[in-house]
Amino acid sequence: MSYIVNGKTFSQEPRPGQCLRTFLRHLGWFGVKKGCDAGDCGACTVWLDGRPVHSCLTPAFRADGHEITTIEGLGSPEDMHPMQRQFLEAPGFQCGFCTAGMIMTASALTDAQKQDLPHALKGNLCRCTGYRAIEDAINGVAGIEVAAPGRAIGTSVGTPAGADVVTGRAEYTMDTELPGMLHLKVLHSPHAHARIVSIDKSAALAVPGVHRVYTWEDVPRRLFSTAIHTDHLVDPDDTYILDNVVRFVGQRVVAVLAESIGAAEEGCRKVAVEYEVLPAVFDPEQAMQSGAPQLHGSHDPFVQDPVHNILVELHGEIGDVAQGFAEADVIHEGTYFSPRVQHAHLETHGSIAWMEAGRLHVRTSSQSPWIAKGKLAHLFGLRPDRIRVFCKRVGGAFGGKQEVISEDLVALATLDTGRPTCLEYTREEEFTTASPRHPMKITVKLGARSDGTLTAVEFRNVSNTGAYGNHAGETLFAGGGAIALYRCPNKKFDGYSVYTNTVPSGALRGYGMTQPVFAVESAMHELAVALGMDPLELRRRNIVRPGDALLSIEDEANDVAFTEDGLAACIDRVDAALRAHPDGQAPGEDWQIGTGTATSMHETAPPTEHVSVGLATLGDDGIYEIAVGTVEFGEGTPTAHVQIAAAELGTTPARIRLVQADTDRTGFDTGAFASAGLSVAGNAVQRTAAALRDRILRFAATHTGVDLASCAMDDDAVRCGDTRIGLTELAAAARRRGTRLTESRKAYGSPRSLACNTQAFRVAVHRVTGEIRVLYSVQATDAGVIINPAQVRGQIEGGVAQGLGFVLTENYLVDENGVMTNPTLRNYRIPTYADTPRTEVILVGSTDSVGPARSKGIAECCINPVAPALANAVYDATGVRYRELPLTPDRIFGSLRPVRLTSTG
Repeated sequence: MSYIVNGKTFSQEPRPGQCLRTFLRHLGWFGVKKGCDAGDCGACTVWLDGRPVHSCLTPAFRADGHEITTIEGLGSPEDMHPMQRQFLEAPGFQCGFCTAGMIMTASALTDAQKQDLPHALKGNLCRCTGYRAIEDAINGVAGIEVAAPGRAIGTSVGTPAGADVVTGRAEYTMDTELPGMLHLKVLHSPHAHARIVSIDKSAALAVPGVHRVYTWEDVPRRLFSTAIHTDHLVDPDDTYILDNVVRFVGQRVVAVLAESIGAAEEGCRKVAVEYEVLPAVFDPEQAMQSGAPQLHGSHDPFVQDPVHNILVELHGEIGDVAQGFAEADVIHEGTYFSPRVQHAHLETHGSIAWMEAGRLHVRTSSQSPWIAKGKLAHLFGLRPDRIRVFCKRVGGAFGGKQEVISEDLVALATLDTGRPTCLEYTREEEFTTASPRHPMKITVKLGARSDGTLTAVEFRNVSNTGAYGNHAGETLFAGGGAIALYRCPNKKFDGYSVYTNTVPSGALRGYGMTQPVFAVESAMHELAVALGMDPLELRRRNIVRPGDALLSIEDEANDVAFTEDGLAACIDRVDAALRAHPDGQAPGEDWQIGTGTATSMHETAPPTEHVSVGLATLGDDGIYEIAVGTVEFGEGTPTAHVQIAAAELGTTPARIRLVQADTDRTGFDTGAFASAGLSVAGNAVQRTAAALRDRILRFAATHTGVDLASCAMDDDAVRCGDTRIGLTELAAAARRRGTRLTESRKAYGSPRSLACNTQAFRVAVHRVTGEIRVLYSVQATDAGVIINPAQVRGQIEGGVAQGLGFVLTENYLVDENGVMTNPTLRNYRIPTYADTPRTEVILVGSTDSVGPARSKGIAECCINPVAPALANAVYDATGVRYRELPLTPDRIFGSLRPVRLTSTG
């Protein structure tokens, strides 16, 4: 067979049944990505004789003799295809994992197809952007700007890796093949709760190519938590690499190591496991009942109440809630349910490990290589200096990669065999074994006087942590922010994080706040209706103001700096936007129009310890090298870091070389989550760059004999009086004198500030079918000083789109045996371009942030008010309150049916 790929001819034979995607990657064309292997996401799109195809669905043999073009062949960084340049200049990407496939589809569109993008892009998914930036790119709308020296803050500069992303040269985790690399596959439990009686490896070991079969008896018997935090004590050590008790369908039972993925999969099929099936419990309320099956024994020191499966309880009362309700003129009480939802980042989890010079190297898709390194050292009894963990570009995360769930097995296999090892999750494994958002059942009771003043707030949260407790306590505690938003003298908080025989829950964008905000903001809307008051006005009267204590669980001081009223400004700006966009006409007589709003706030760093170390050096080539541990997965912090450094050093982003996410090359960094990639790591970069600037100026003053006050940075030089000395010359002079022009500074996650946002939707609901159409979407966000306007808008658009998916289309279906029944992108249904309306983004500036350049991270908080605002709009349109998500048409239809029958007589 003969294959012509990007103008080069290959004569290699594909394996029997091999798809074109894996064949092309084997040939070295790593721009062809895997997001699903089912034809659902389009990340693998290539041209076959100039026509876009999903290469994961195309048998490799069918391309014999045909012209194949991948993203690498479409254009290079030096000679881009026009569509690649449009995506670069829009910018039409964030994490960039979908970008190659998106560009391959977009660059083949006719003018007619561009007029119908909902249809033309139906085969390409993006989880990050919200699709508006992609639409702009396809239509040639540019948003990238050039920054003047020292003036990068506030400019929409492009990401440093942009050219590589749009041409397919950017490396992601799995974009390499090491000589002699072995492959791991995992056998997962078919039972929700069982004890392993025996495991017979013999048939699996007899499969050609199989090297090892690892069971619970072959791994270190050390407990750990998969969750990533600097302070490991906030997460329970309740997990083993492999265990002899399984507690959810999908739990790892056996890991098979083989020469190929196929051999490893066959080995998994040949393993014979005998189970003793145990009683299971799936509902947390039932799990708390006496006599329920116990998941973790009483010997576990982390479990507060093992008899009732309660891992963590939080209780607190401020004031006298009973008295507060007695003083109320109106009381509202409701119970709201937010279900399990998946991150659906297009790059699945994966890691590659190998030995080099006696050290373990792990290349992984993680939000925190430094914490992953620490956990590996603990698990395998290694000195930390014998381990290197690093990341290339990561294809989306949203909190899902704030876990160690693939690194441990590849480390195990490589330490055992000495050979490189690879483990890459399938999309089904991502759905059934990775950590989704915590399902939460929340009861909110509110009391208010007739003028709208809150007199009492009562909040009860039952959180389903699943089989293990990663992130259980932290997400439960974070939910208190939903009631801290409002001033009220009497508050009561009760929270329970409960073990059940379901997939372990974890971190997801909004981290413990999204579910409580849905409950509290829905309840506030219902209270406003009962009071006969505008919901935004009710919020205005009760929101915390600068100087107020932020109270939820207990009355004690905290480290949150809150000095400007960005919260009220967000409400006012959204109110004005709604008034400027009146209801308009319904799409037809069977459509009802409604408007809903919600507001929220989010701390710009986690309450637990968060640390970042910055390193800055003037290189011999006159380029500044900034090293920081933060990972790039689409949140945009590396671009912001470059801008921050350029501003401090009086230069342009082009003169900054960024080193990141490598424990051998950067200082310690807790990780990029909870907005800390900007607020903490950004502060480390700013302090380090400022220190390097001062060192350079001092050296330049000494070198030229000019007073320090007369020296200033000047892009690629330093001006000392009338003398301008280039940075390369200055670096050479420093080297001759034995002086290193380098500095390091640390930053910590305290104090913290608050990012605030308000969301509004106007919707039309079809009273016959239950279909919901978003007519208008607007979000106002207080993001402090805006470092990069295009990035901020993109993060908000993407957050709103992701939130809409959680509310309208995404449904994590689990049967009575604890089995997820729709573990594919096609059936789980993240939003497509056609599902995603354009959101008007209003940036409310403030200067009360303690972040770098007084900025605030907003990638996380923007999702929080989306669900309640949409649910409130549907309530306003229909008069029917939906307190359980998602708002799928069948659920809407079922509740509207009596209304429709009555209205038609």
